[in-house]
Amino acid sequence: MDSTRNPLRWVPTVYFAMGLPFVVLNMVSVLMFKRMEISDTQIAFWTSLIMLPWTLKPLWSPFLGMFKTQKFFVVLTQIVTAVAFGLVAFSLQMPHFFSIAVALLFVIAFSGATHDVATDGVYMAELSKSDQARYIGWQGAFYNMAKVFATGGLVYLAGYLIGKIGNVHAWMAVMCACGVIMLLLGVYHARALPSGRKATGKVDSFADCLQNLWTVLRDFFTKKNIAWYICFIILYRFAEGFVMKIVPLFLKAPVEQQGLGLSEEQIGLYYGTFGAVAFIAGSVLSGYYISAKGLKKVLFSLCCTFNVPFVVYLLLALYQPSSGWLIAGAIAFEYFGYGFGFVGLTLFMMQQVAPGKFQMAHYAFASGIMNLGVMLPGMLSGLVSDWLGYKYFFVFVLAATIPAFLATYFVPFAKETKN
Repeated sequence: MDSTRNPLRWVPTVYFAMGLPFVVLNMVSVLMFKRMEISDTQIAFWTSLIMLPWTLKPLWSPFLGMFKTQKFFVVLTQIVTAVAFGLVAFSLQMPHFFSIAVALLFVIAFSGATHDVATDGVYMAELSKSDQARYIGWQGAFYNMAKVFATGGLVYLAGYLIGKIGNVHAWMAVMCACGVIMLLLGVYHARALPSGRKATGKVDSFADCLQNLWTVLRDFFTKKNIAWYICFIILYRFAEGFVMKIVPLFLKAPVEQQGLGLSEEQIGLYYGTFGAVAFIAGSVLSGYYISAKGLKKVLFSLCCTFNVPFVVYLLLALYQPSSGWLIAGAIAFEYFGYGFGFVGLTLFMMQQVAPGKFQMAHYAFASGIMNLGVMLPGMLSGLVSDWLGYKYFFVFVLAATIPAFLATYFVPFAKETKN
């Protein structure tokens, strides 16, 4: 059967390939450098800076539509990312490994951001609106499955191997594993992935590229309701931006410091098992829920499902349970809601913001704005947490969900979402 008629052949794998580099750079590399005795100041600065391509990707996204096919860029970036992960692994045993590894991670970030643009382009070009809704759950599930795989499986693996083969060789093995996975995915997608949209035209000069970029930007910011859409995209995940950096620290912090005192292996296990199952279930069920009812009818309920489960962290902070089952159950509950609600934002950007002549580029703009909306509160989350303490911090997080509810309730729909 042709892959374009069977999206399950490529949607799960290509979105897993999208998520893995982002999570490894954003979270796993922090733990890796911490274990290798790099100062917190350097880790925070450089691992934040290398994430910049995911926010800036709209600036080069229009150019991808001018050359080759979208599939070409997907496969190319997966192979480039695989090679770069392998080089990161080898760099860890060098005297000046940190500067070399950071440079290579920046290459992965640029490649990964470019991969995101091309992948979303294939998804939107190959699938009808009804199919986009039907498979959006699979897309979200496997993108975030990469998050669970990295923060759960890879972190747990690193902790296990450190006791067996030492710190450096353990992290070398983890980085090599990432490279092998990306290489295998690139080989697979060279066959299984549909082509997506072909090049829109020939570019004769750099001035033509700049003119095209200006045209794409102007078209994006003159869309109907664009100011509403930007506010909605930023505010939907506003509370999550505060939560995502603090929750792992809260889980690991000693009980006397208002934390739960979990080990790295426990955190990896809870996220990698309970969290993974719950997230996949939530994401897949949400896709079929939206497909059956229509996005406009269910968007507010998706926002509630996404934001309300953050209350479990307040309860954990208040009662500080020692039961692993109870903590794992709370994480699973939050991850189910996260998976169920996240796909609503993704589909909204695809069906309300992106449609038009520059669909791929405009979706990249929207996702870049979304990343900015998570990054800004994330930068402030440490200050707020240190000031309030974990208990009152999670009270603050629940208050921070209110703008999301308001933005979702009032956001207008310019286009029909069910056909």
